[in-house]
Amino acid sequence: MQGQTNNHRTIIVGAGHCGLSMAHQLGKSGEDLIVLDSGPAPGSSWRSRWDSLQLFTPAAHDGLPGRRFPARRSVLPAAGAVADYLESYAEAFGMPIHSSTTVTGMDIGAAGGFTVHTTDGIFTADRVVVATGVHQAPKIPAFAARVSAATTQLHSSGYRNPQMLPEGPVAVVGFGTSGAQIACELAASRQVTLCGKPTAHVPDALIHFAPALYWLLVHRILTRRTPAGRKVAKGFLAHGAPLIGLTADDVDSAGVIRAGKIAEVRDGVMVAQDGAVIEASTIIWATGYRPDFSWIHGLEVDEAGYPFHHRGISTRVPGLGFLGLPFQYGLTSGIIGGAGRDARHLARRMPHHGATASPHASEHGANELAPDRD
Repeated sequence: MQGQTNNHRTIIVGAGHCGLSMAHQLGKSGEDLIVLDSGPAPGSSWRSRWDSLQLFTPAAHDGLPGRRFPARRSVLPAAGAVADYLESYAEAFGMPIHSSTTVTGMDIGAAGGFTVHTTDGIFTADRVVVATGVHQAPKIPAFAARVSAATTQLHSSGYRNPQMLPEGPVAVVGFGTSGAQIACELAASRQVTLCGKPTAHVPDALIHFAPALYWLLVHRILTRRTPAGRKVAKGFLAHGAPLIGLTADDVDSAGVIRAGKIAEVRDGVMVAQDGAVIEASTIIWATGYRPDFSWIHGLEVDEAGYPFHHRGISTRVPGLGFLGLPFQYGLTSGIIGGAGRDARHLARRMPHHGATASPHASEHGANELAPDRD
């Protein structure tokens, strides 16, 4: 296909849960679309997560539009099961997935439309939905470069299991859900120090004893439409996602040593704000990800690196949309159970090039936590 140009009404970049939700919504109306994905199969990125990873949301809320997750409602699915589900979802609906195709760049046409450059040729479309989610570029603090060369360092995205690490104590930097889960797993076989301040916690009782109330809270109430949701969104974007499925007490019970945020690196060794010297043969950076939209040539982004949008619809580029952005509309925007709602909104409201954007879109849209009036 190299050298050829393939024209479509809509291109979706990414065949994870966000991209597949969008393909389902547009496919119902017979849209001429194609989904481009760098992996060998839909959802394959889930197979590269750490071995013991489980979703923190029960299967009852892990289905995409039109197909429930094939497990008991209370089960917390493993990463491999999620990958299997997404692959079968795309097959069941006959989605036009173009796998093993990496997007290398995209040009925004001066008169509208888009040209997408890939490792398998050039594609053009009237509109594009970028559904690459939030796990784009691992974020590692600059002071990591001053840590001793004798210390093994890796980002949480590269962690698979305890056996892959060299012997000796481990420091996990970042007290979000991923950092806490990894620290607890490692604490069963070695000394582990978890560095950082824990993020806010969603009460476990809601998940285990009142799952309907839990979903009402995280999916319906904590959105940009409500004062409570806009308050949580500010903290979410500034400090990270809340702890779900385990607490700081659970971390203590697992035998994990807790330390404060890292203040400096002294003689190649990290020192916490509370003065604790963090001796570690391995450091795992559970410090999240940073957005990387540099492949979209000419795209304007805010100070955090995210595109200007309103509920995922670009306020600067007609015909361009996004899915899976942090708190795009609600707390669940980045997870499987929330993808369908955001995709449905884009399918209904996102214009093709040359059309007028939603009358509810503002210049900075959701970037400024504007309330939604839909």
